[in-house]
Amino acid sequence: MSKFDVIVLGSGPGGYVTAIRASQLGFKTAIVEKESLGGVCLNWGCIPTKALLKSAQVFEYLKHAEDYGLSAKDVDYDFGAVVKRSRGVAEGMSKGIQFLMKKNKIEVLNGYGKVQPGKKVLVKGEHGDTAEYSADHIIIATGARSRELPSLPQDGKKVIGYREAMSLEKQPKKMIVVGSGAIGIEFAYFYNSLGTEVTVVEYLPNIVPVEDEDVSKQLERSFKKAGVKIKTSAEVTKVDTSGDGVKATVKTSKGEEVLEADIVLSAVGIKTNIENIGLEDVGIAVDRDKILVNDYYQTNIPGYYAIGDVTPGQALAHVASAEGILCVEKIAGMHVEALDYGNIPGCTYCIPEVASVGLTEKQAKEQGYDIKIGKFPFSASGKAKASGNADGFVKVIFDAKYGEWLGCHMIGVGVTDMIAEAVVARKLETTGHEILKAVHPHPTMSEAVMEAVAAAYDEVIHI
Repeated sequence: MSKFDVIVLGSGPGGYVTAIRASQLGFKTAIVEKESLGGVCLNWGCIPTKALLKSAQVFEYLKHAEDYGLSAKDVDYDFGAVVKRSRGVAEGMSKGIQFLMKKNKIEVLNGYGKVQPGKKVLVKGEHGDTAEYSADHIIIATGARSRELPSLPQDGKKVIGYREAMSLEKQPKKMIVVGSGAIGIEFAYFYNSLGTEVTVVEYLPNIVPVEDEDVSKQLERSFKKAGVKIKTSAEVTKVDTSGDGVKATVKTSKGEEVLEADIVLSAVGIKTNIENIGLEDVGIAVDRDKILVNDYYQTNIPGYYAIGDVTPGQALAHVASAEGILCVEKIAGMHVEALDYGNIPGCTYCIPEVASVGLTEKQAKEQGYDIKIGKFPFSASGKAKASGNADGFVKVIFDAKYGEWLGCHMIGVGVTDMIAEAVVARKLETTGHEILKAVHPHPTMSEAVMEAVAAAYDEVIHI
């Protein structure tokens, strides 16, 4: 039996980052992976979807070349080539993780891992061979997969999840996207941009329901303008896949209607990968599909930890990475602070992009704050107008009493690269006044942050 200091189950952005940090801290480290290094994020999630979205964005630019005084005739696309490029990007990233494992002297154990009592891990290879390993610290980072609803069983062909959505052999003419979180919205944008007739069905009253209502309404307007059909306060109650396509029965406040499509994409959230990994054998506590952990990701059983999507925090790649680093630094005896889950940025990479951090206006009011709100439209931004992308705005929310930056909400091209300013500022307890006095470069999209703050304090210049 091989003995390690740290064994990590799963090599997604939580697992591989955890393993690298553990190795940097001097731990003899191994990582267990049953498929490809990088997990869902690098192979079937964050990275390849962004490659697909980039192709869609370039195609849209080419179609609107005349808006920039340019000419691009007979602009077309090859759906298979778009998918192939995305897969190539993913494969390249996965090879990059292989390099990082070698560089950091991390042993990769290929196979399906199960935790065992006595700080052991059983790894079953693809040919059925098994090997047992032990470690002082075992970190579970097995992630999650597409959640299935009883009314929407996935067959992988006509009713699909995100994995199939990014590797279809043939582009559907009509698609129904069920769920309007980041995954559903990004795929709705991608397929609509390439000419698929897309209908989004959302159970709640607003699309991207975790976002500020102003952002949700703006995105709905932008999507409808682009030709996407939106049905909110709606529920798919059943699907019929017996014919050539799919017939989805959708229940709304007006009654039931049947929508026809080639494919239904189910994007209704995720299901954690905690079955059959030995939790019951070890006695690790689970509640509502999540492994219970303390502020430093220790489970109820000493020597066993869990990070990422399998724990109660936000199911985001950057959260999993931060949790893993914090976990192993605590194991190493370093002084660490618990993660502030109220200061986690969220990003959606459709066009216009959506990015946010902190409280929405509704949440701030519900929590009893007396608030100042500032909003700056990109239609008043010189850089946005020159770029030809003036849709959207920056909205900021401050506590009127102490000046605390409670929330920041953005919608527009490039805002996912801008939100970090608000995250860092909130981490440093920066006030609105300090943001106003920090000179922002002109002309940039980031000026809109300063202008929105100025609007909150009645000092805005350009609107």
